[in-house]
Amino acid sequence: MDMSEKKVLVVGAGRSGIGALRLLKYKNEPAVLLEQDKNKTPEDVRLSLPEDIRDYAAVMTGDADFGKEPDELFSYAVISPAVPADSQLCLKLKERGVEVLSEIELAYRSEKGRVIAITGTNGKTTTTSLAGAVMSAYQEGVHIVGNIGNAYAGEVIRSDKDSVSVAEISSFQLECCSQFHPVVSAILNITPDHLNRHYTMDNYAAIKMRIAMNQTKDDTCVLNYNDPRLRKFGEQDCPAKVVWFSSGEEPESGFYVTEDAVYRIADGERKQIIRADEVQLVGLCNMENIAAAYAVCEAMGVPDEIMIREIRSFAPVEHRIEYSGTVSGVRYYNDSKATNPDAAIWGIRAMKWPTVLIASGYNKNNTYDEWIEAFDGKVKALMLIGETAGAIAECAKAHGIDNIHFYETFDECLKACTEAASDGDCVLLSPACASWGMFPNYEVRGRMFKEYVQSLMKGDREEETDA
Repeated sequence: MDMSEKKVLVVGAGRSGIGALRLLKYKNEPAVLLEQDKNKTPEDVRLSLPEDIRDYAAVMTGDADFGKEPDELFSYAVISPAVPADSQLCLKLKERGVEVLSEIELAYRSEKGRVIAITGTNGKTTTTSLAGAVMSAYQEGVHIVGNIGNAYAGEVIRSDKDSVSVAEISSFQLECCSQFHPVVSAILNITPDHLNRHYTMDNYAAIKMRIAMNQTKDDTCVLNYNDPRLRKFGEQDCPAKVVWFSSGEEPESGFYVTEDAVYRIADGERKQIIRADEVQLVGLCNMENIAAAYAVCEAMGVPDEIMIREIRSFAPVEHRIEYSGTVSGVRYYNDSKATNPDAAIWGIRAMKWPTVLIASGYNKNNTYDEWIEAFDGKVKALMLIGETAGAIAECAKAHGIDNIHFYETFDECLKACTEAASDGDCVLLSPACASWGMFPNYEVRGRMFKEYVQSLMKGDREEETDA
């Protein structure tokens, strides 16, 4: 059957679904939008869409009923990252011959330029943002897309033969990729996360490594030398040219990181590239992110002077060890994007002061021992909210921490943090868990934290004026 006679099924009316609909409209491919939320009507969903695509697709809600032969209805399906590849819906479609794509895969098939793709458990957003800033300073036509919050499918319409798409890619998005082929890829790290979806670390790691599956020796893959899985992948299985970065064992060539500087290693010599006191990013994790972004952009041909200039001026990404203000001598840091224990390790390590720590949230079947061991005596009070509070408290007590407090609401927790912190302390929101259940996403959680800090700062200024 001619593809033009079929419709495309788009699953999910979030950012990726909206991006997919925009691209399909641009390509003049008719679409059906399926929103699986049973509490919404088709009209609810239609009215929630941006005006330019509001009337483009037919809308279905709830459980999909495609009849016996969905392959006669759909040329292919594009699924939201929230829909697992092994969900009943995807399995049903695949069994009946319907190709299932991620929104990233859909977009790539319309890409006219080159692609940089960055994944990893932690550091993706900072590294992608930094690489995007450097590339934008080097050339025109740079689009920063993907899991960072800007749907790739909505932006690829603007690509041309000279453009570059810099994409943050999650494991959820890689599940249903088949042709996706970046000229430069990066896997920053692989630590336990999303095991409620991917089941095992081996499966999770294999999905992350799919980012390089179509690369060749003409391409580049930037890998973390510290990570045993990635070292094995780079030495044995990676199809691309490998560039290493490391903050542990020093590689023979590539980039080496300390808390004080980033170095390039070549021909047996180590040369300093940039010092920590020259940049606005804090912590060893961010020095690793700088090294990875440098390696990525160097592989794209960006001159050193442009990279150094842009790295020096780059401000921290929102919600990632983001300084939010100081009130009565207490520093406040928003690390809401630390949605797993490994990310939260870097947050607490970056703190140089006694810390009142806000943690807990949605349960992703993670463990917390290594994170709590990283407290290293800094955490003067552990403030817990959300469904994992009990598990975190039990683990913390096993490690000798007993100043633990539980709160039903975020507001109660924030007020208690202010009371618990003294001049010279810091309050750190670094949950080690996802936000689901209490907040729509980590951005809302982080912005609520910052709004609270701003209200404290405003009150502090008013008191000074009254005085």
